[in-house]
Amino acid sequence: MINIVLLEPRIPQNTGNIGRLCVALEARLHLIHPLGFCIDDKSLKRAGLDYWVHLDLKEWSSLEQFHSQHKIESNHYFLSTKAKDFYFEREFEDEIFLYFGREDCGLPEELIFANYKNSLKIPMGKNVRSLNIANSVAIVAYEVYRQNAPLKMQ
Repeated sequence: MINIVLLEPRIPQNTGNIGRLCVALEARLHLIHPLGFCIDDKSLKRAGLDYWVHLDLKEWSSLEQFHSQHKIESNHYFLSTKAKDFYFEREFEDEIFLYFGREDCGLPEELIFANYKNSLKIPMGKNVRSLNIANSVAIVAYEVYRQNAPLKMQ
């Protein structure tokens, strides 16, 4: 199971697109509050289209509440431009948690550096600060999928 963890997302369209991706991958989406939108926001549902009803969605009031149920272990990965290792250099487990931060500031530095050996980045040219979060989730989630379930869905 791929678990996508969005820490305090701000843009409903991004979250809607990520939700749709999760349905396609049969992945679970974890939303860590506070959110920058209402979960019933029509732009969120529009981006997720009619797939939203099939989404395996879990909401958490805080990162602490999430970690009370999902302790950080070796299968938790933190995506950040501040990481030194590339995502494609890893062999991913079947059960995995991929963390992505807010669109405006990413994951908190203390979370990244406390888990630096499991912090990963996507390569980018020097003139790009970051990628859209929905694109980033897709890039990494499909690599996890490629490694673990190449013929599962057709």
